[in-house]
Amino acid sequence: MLLKIYQEQVEQNHIQHDPAQLQVLQHLQNLQDNLLEHLQYEEKSQLQKLFSPAPNEIKSVYIHGDVGRGKSMLMDLFYEACPVEQKRRVHFHAFMLEVHEFVHQWRKQKSEGDMILSLAEKIRASTLLLCFDEFHVTDIADAMILGRLFTQLFASGLVVVITSNRHPNNLYLGGLQRDLFVPFINLLLEVCITVDLVAKEDYRLKHLHELKTRYYFPIDTQADAFIQNSYDELTAFAAKEPGKICVKGREITLAAVHGDVALSSFSELCEQPLGSADYLELANEFTTIIITDIPKLSVAKRNEAKRFSTLIDALYEHKVKLICTVEVAPQELYMQGDGSFEFERTVSRLIEMQSESYILGRHIVD
Repeated sequence: MLLKIYQEQVEQNHIQHDPAQLQVLQHLQNLQDNLLEHLQYEEKSQLQKLFSPAPNEIKSVYIHGDVGRGKSMLMDLFYEACPVEQKRRVHFHAFMLEVHEFVHQWRKQKSEGDMILSLAEKIRASTLLLCFDEFHVTDIADAMILGRLFTQLFASGLVVVITSNRHPNNLYLGGLQRDLFVPFINLLLEVCITVDLVAKEDYRLKHLHELKTRYYFPIDTQADAFIQNSYDELTAFAAKEPGKICVKGREITLAAVHGDVALSSFSELCEQPLGSADYLELANEFTTIIITDIPKLSVAKRNEAKRFSTLIDALYEHKVKLICTVEVAPQELYMQGDGSFEFERTVSRLIEMQSESYILGRHIVD
């Protein structure tokens, strides 16, 4: 079934055929078949179960590999096709925001009992299949919570599909008190089939190469179509679903997030009271950012110009790929006003970020 859907996507030129992706797809098909066998078995009466062999143990799937190889696309294909009702697909960062909010409310209300057990029960009550995109761990608080939380969730029968740029053994490398996190890594290796997606090329990078321009100006009737086409190509025609990241208790809302690709606007990113910490988090979280409707800046927009410079600095230093629609050419963006001289560095970086050498650079994460 999944193979048929995959082949249809290939025929429609939404994706390219890749043998390595088909190998991963087979593991996902096995998981889907096994899930359905378990659900059908549970619907049988006790008498029927006596005369029916129990299905094989369900093994979750952990997919890892370099960026742009199709991990998120394959998980999406599996998620959409899997007929399990109690399922959820969520970006890992968004999931952890929800976890921390639960913890905050628990402590605020001074609730009694085991907080992590209560959270696990809450998640499991509505979810049998949890699909995690962009799984990574960089924070000691997250590391400690994940170990206890997923020990409970796996024990309760939760099944996961995880995509990550790292093998489980390489999660939280160099992290504070990592030895306390190792039992969780061992648990992942025990409950999951670990699959390395060794696709032949970075398909998103191929698309970026094929784009005649990544800095599109002026903002004309074709600008929206340019953005839509770029988003479609980078996400394998995924639906646009809003996303958010949290920085020091503040939430930044983005127009659309799919894996490590984000779509936002100049208004969302530079007309709001954001600063370097926010932009650094964006640069860490996403390998590609699409920004729409960047206007010609003036003295009246000097604050927005300063924020834009800070944003570009963060993206540049982390080698984030940038696609944007802009009112004018880089050299005309901010010609007069406070900081216009310093803005020349931003112009230089915007031009360099369109170069092949920059596009080939590897995303840098703090």
